[in-house]
Amino acid sequence: MTTITAELADGYAVAIRSSEGHTWAADEPVGVGGTDTAPNPYELLLGSLAACTSITVSMYAQRKGWSFEGIEVSYEHARIHADDCADCDDRHAGYLDQVISHVTIYGDLDDEQRTRLAQVAANCPVHKTLERGMHLVDEVVFA
Repeated sequence: MTTITAELADGYAVAIRSSEGHTWAADEPVGVGGTDTAPNPYELLLGSLAACTSITVSMYAQRKGWSFEGIEVSYEHARIHADDCADCDDRHAGYLDQVISHVTIYGDLDDEQRTRLAQVAANCPVHKTLERGMHLVDEVVFA
Protein backbone atom coordinates (compact mmCIF):
# COMPACT_ATOMS: atom_id res chain seq x y z
CA MET A 1 0.00 0.00 0.00
CA THR A 2 1.28 3.45 -0.92
CA THR A 3 1.05 6.28 1.57
CA ILE A 4 0.87 9.91 0.48
CA THR A 5 2.03 12.69 2.81
CA ALA A 6 1.30 16.38 2.23
CA GLU A 7 2.83 19.32 4.07
CA LEU A 8 1.60 22.89 3.75
CA ALA A 9 4.39 25.30 2.79
CA ASP A 10 3.97 28.95 1.75
CA GLY A 11 0.38 30.18 1.42
CA TYR A 12 -1.52 27.21 0.00
CA ALA A 13 1.46 25.54 -1.67
CA VAL A 14 1.69 21.91 -0.63
CA ALA A 15 4.69 19.57 -0.86
CA ILE A 16 3.50 16.03 -1.56
CA ARG A 17 5.52 12.83 -1.08
CA SER A 18 4.74 9.19 -1.62
CA SER A 19 6.12 6.29 0.37
CA GLU A 20 7.62 5.17 -2.95
CA GLY A 21 9.92 8.22 -2.93
CA HIS A 22 8.14 10.41 -5.49
CA THR A 23 7.58 14.11 -4.86
CA TRP A 24 5.28 16.66 -6.44
CA ALA A 25 3.33 19.75 -5.47
CA ALA A 26 -0.11 21.32 -5.36
CA ASP A 27 -1.23 24.91 -4.97
CA GLU A 28 -4.21 27.18 -5.53
CA PRO A 29 -4.59 30.05 -7.98
CA VAL A 30 -3.58 33.54 -6.89
CA GLY A 31 -7.24 34.62 -7.00
CA VAL A 32 -8.06 32.41 -4.01
CA GLY A 33 -4.91 33.15 -2.02
CA GLY A 34 -2.45 30.65 -3.50
CA THR A 35 0.76 31.30 -5.37
CA ASP A 36 -0.19 29.24 -8.47
CA THR A 37 3.13 27.38 -8.43
CA ALA A 38 1.59 23.95 -9.09
CA PRO A 39 -1.66 22.30 -10.18
CA ASN A 40 -4.64 22.65 -7.87
CA PRO A 41 -6.10 19.50 -6.25
CA TYR A 42 -8.79 19.08 -8.93
CA GLU A 43 -6.16 19.33 -11.67
CA LEU A 44 -4.17 16.63 -9.92
CA LEU A 45 -7.28 14.44 -9.66
CA LEU A 46 -8.05 14.85 -13.37
CA GLY A 47 -4.38 14.26 -14.17
CA SER A 48 -4.53 10.97 -12.28
CA LEU A 49 -7.58 9.95 -14.26
CA ALA A 50 -5.99 10.97 -17.59
CA ALA A 51 -2.78 9.12 -16.76
CA CYS A 52 -4.67 5.98 -15.76
CA THR A 53 -6.79 6.07 -18.93
CA SER A 54 -3.71 6.53 -21.14
CA ILE A 55 -1.73 3.77 -19.46
CA THR A 56 -4.63 1.30 -19.33
CA VAL A 57 -5.55 1.71 -23.02
CA SER A 58 -1.91 1.50 -24.06
CA MET A 59 -1.24 -1.64 -21.98
CA TYR A 60 -4.36 -3.35 -23.30
CA ALA A 61 -3.62 -2.60 -26.96
CA GLN A 62 0.02 -3.65 -26.59
CA ARG A 63 -0.92 -6.94 -24.90
CA LYS A 64 -3.30 -7.65 -27.77
CA GLY A 65 -0.61 -6.81 -30.32
CA TRP A 66 -2.86 -4.25 -32.00
CA SER A 67 -1.62 -1.42 -34.23
CA PHE A 68 -1.86 1.17 -31.45
CA GLU A 69 0.11 4.35 -32.15
CA GLY A 70 -0.86 6.58 -29.26
CA ILE A 71 -3.55 8.24 -27.21
CA GLU A 72 -4.48 11.77 -26.18
CA VAL A 73 -6.75 12.21 -23.19
CA SER A 74 -8.30 15.30 -21.67
CA TYR A 75 -10.81 15.68 -18.88
CA GLU A 76 -12.93 18.69 -17.99
CA HIS A 77 -14.35 19.26 -14.51
CA ALA A 78 -17.40 21.38 -13.78
CA ARG A 79 -19.94 21.80 -11.02
CA ILE A 80 -23.42 21.63 -12.48
CA HIS A 81 -26.91 21.79 -11.04
CA ALA A 82 -28.31 18.29 -10.64
CA ASP A 83 -31.45 19.32 -12.54
CA ASP A 84 -29.22 19.84 -15.61
CA CYS A 85 -27.98 16.24 -15.53
CA ALA A 86 -30.35 13.98 -17.45
CA ASP A 87 -28.51 10.76 -16.57
CA CYS A 88 -27.95 11.44 -12.84
CA ASP A 89 -29.67 9.31 -10.23
CA ASP A 90 -31.77 10.53 -7.30
CA ARG A 91 -28.88 10.60 -4.81
CA HIS A 92 -27.56 13.76 -6.49
CA ALA A 93 -29.39 16.76 -5.07
CA GLY A 94 -28.39 20.37 -5.65
CA TYR A 95 -24.99 20.62 -7.34
CA LEU A 96 -22.70 17.81 -8.42
CA ASP A 97 -19.27 17.41 -9.90
CA GLN A 98 -19.26 16.40 -13.55
CA VAL A 99 -16.23 15.13 -15.47
CA ILE A 100 -16.32 15.03 -19.26
CA SER A 101 -13.74 12.96 -21.10
CA HIS A 102 -12.25 13.48 -24.55
CA VAL A 103 -10.17 10.52 -25.71
CA THR A 104 -8.46 10.23 -29.10
CA ILE A 105 -6.85 6.91 -29.95
CA TYR A 106 -4.44 6.64 -32.87
CA GLY A 107 -3.67 3.52 -34.85
CA ASP A 108 -4.77 1.27 -37.67
CA LEU A 109 -7.63 -0.37 -35.76
CA ASP A 110 -10.72 -2.19 -37.01
CA ASP A 111 -14.23 -1.47 -35.70
CA GLU A 112 -14.12 -4.26 -33.11
CA GLN A 113 -10.79 -3.04 -31.74
CA ARG A 114 -12.07 0.55 -31.60
CA THR A 115 -15.18 -0.54 -29.71
CA ARG A 116 -13.13 -2.52 -27.22
CA LEU A 117 -10.60 0.28 -26.62
CA ALA A 118 -13.48 2.73 -26.02
CA GLN A 119 -14.78 0.34 -23.35
CA VAL A 120 -11.30 0.00 -21.84
CA ALA A 121 -10.87 3.80 -21.76
CA ALA A 122 -14.03 4.13 -19.68
CA ASN A 123 -12.97 1.41 -17.26
CA CYS A 124 -9.46 2.21 -16.07
CA PRO A 125 -9.00 1.57 -12.33
CA VAL A 126 -9.16 5.26 -11.33
CA HIS A 127 -12.28 5.79 -13.45
CA LYS A 128 -13.97 2.83 -11.77
CA THR A 129 -12.98 4.08 -8.31
CA LEU A 130 -14.39 7.55 -8.95
CA GLU A 131 -17.55 6.17 -10.52
CA ARG A 132 -18.24 3.73 -7.67
CA GLY A 133 -17.22 6.16 -4.98
CA MET A 134 -15.04 5.12 -2.09
CA HIS A 135 -15.21 4.62 1.62
CA LEU A 136 -13.17 7.27 3.41
CA VAL A 137 -11.96 6.76 6.98
CA ASP A 138 -11.01 10.07 8.55
CA GLU A 139 -8.67 10.53 11.49
CA VAL A 140 -7.84 14.04 12.69
CA VAL A 141 -5.26 14.55 15.43
CA PHE A 142 -4.59 17.86 17.15
CA ALA A 143 -1.05 18.37 18.38
